[in-house]
Amino acid sequence: MHSVRDHLEKNILARLAARAGEERVFTTLYAEAARAAADASDARKRAGVTLGPLDGTIVSIKDLFDVAGEATTAGSLMLKNAAPAQRDAAIVSRLRQAGAVIIGKTNMTEFAFTAIGDNQHYGTPGNAMDSSRIPGGSSSGAGVSVGEGTCDIAIGSDTGGSVRIPASLNGVVGFKPTARRVPLTGAYPLSATLDSIGPLALSVAACAIADAAMAGEELPAPHLPLPLAGLRVGIPRGPLFEDTESEVAAAFDRSLRKIEPTGARLADISMDDLLAAMRAATRRGSIAAMEGAEIHADWLATGASVPVDPWVSGPLSRAAAIPTPVYIRAMRRRAALCIAMDERLASVDVLALPTTPVTAPTIVSMTENADLRERTEGLLLRNTQVANQFDLCAISLPMPGMTLQAGLMLVARNGHDHHLLRIAAEVEALLVC
Repeated sequence: MHSVRDHLEKNILARLAARAGEERVFTTLYAEAARAAADASDARKRAGVTLGPLDGTIVSIKDLFDVAGEATTAGSLMLKNAAPAQRDAAIVSRLRQAGAVIIGKTNMTEFAFTAIGDNQHYGTPGNAMDSSRIPGGSSSGAGVSVGEGTCDIAIGSDTGGSVRIPASLNGVVGFKPTARRVPLTGAYPLSATLDSIGPLALSVAACAIADAAMAGEELPAPHLPLPLAGLRVGIPRGPLFEDTESEVAAAFDRSLRKIEPTGARLADISMDDLLAAMRAATRRGSIAAMEGAEIHADWLATGASVPVDPWVSGPLSRAAAIPTPVYIRAMRRRAALCIAMDERLASVDVLALPTTPVTAPTIVSMTENADLRERTEGLLLRNTQVANQFDLCAISLPMPGMTLQAGLMLVARNGHDHHLLRIAAEVEALLVC
């Protein structure tokens, strides 16, 4: 049995050291602290003691989680010299208590805005499959660190798809829990309403273990899968399937064909009315942009003292000009639509749809063509944001047999996280066989 220290040194630190001059996936490395945590885990193992299934797992955390004694930069130059955090973020201390070895902080889009995954200040991490392509955002470094194997589990945040989009494009599993199940304390906010904290990993089981530790719940039993016979899978065909790349559509259909023989009941489900109503409710500005504009109101009013990515400052500035009644109305309408969606989903166990309708375009194409970038961003967010807008839980699983990666997304009702994870573990087993 390899020691945690061996795994850390040979598979991760050696690789990171070899590219030290051009590191774009991580913004901070905790090499010495990680070695000490790995040694402690190995010592526990030798003594026959364990802190649980996360003990000795190498974990990366997105650069918006507080680590005591250092500034949390959230992908921005503006916070580089901010006051150091007084204490670890709630999830960071829970992960440490569970024996996780925290290797470093991963790169992200500035202030967790935008789905492309680029960062003008700290560089753009190249996709784990092809470094000339975008990683997806905003948890860009998280998706790449799992996909390339420089951590076992990465922790990201998801406001409109920021865990699931990088998971989809980098060929890994990404889980967005029901919002507020995992405490946001010590996480730099974008939208108090929509933010949720979730793991990315190579398996559903690893995501379930990390999620339980962060939510402060009992760790899941090893018998995670749930037989699919008789389960109801809703396919929300309509607007969420438009403009889907042919390779993604073919992989999605192949995935459904693997699920069908289990006895699961696949049926189309219409949500067009609810999606249109949510679009109408947030036409003047998205909830994420309006709540983000409040977080950043001071510098938006005075002008930023350092450069800010225009793809971030632009939407936030526009949202800052939206009158308060528009925001309150949107929130009230959302609350009613969440109830309506919950009632609609009572007829299914999960929804199934492509996580992203497209695979990762090149980084260069996104910098050279503003129209293409805007269209791509809209497509990347379109399917994932439904789970945030309607307060649901969702997971992205890699679809096999693709040249470039895209995910299969399963979505469940608010609070049905454990049910979703068990179904996802069964689907995952079908997809890999």
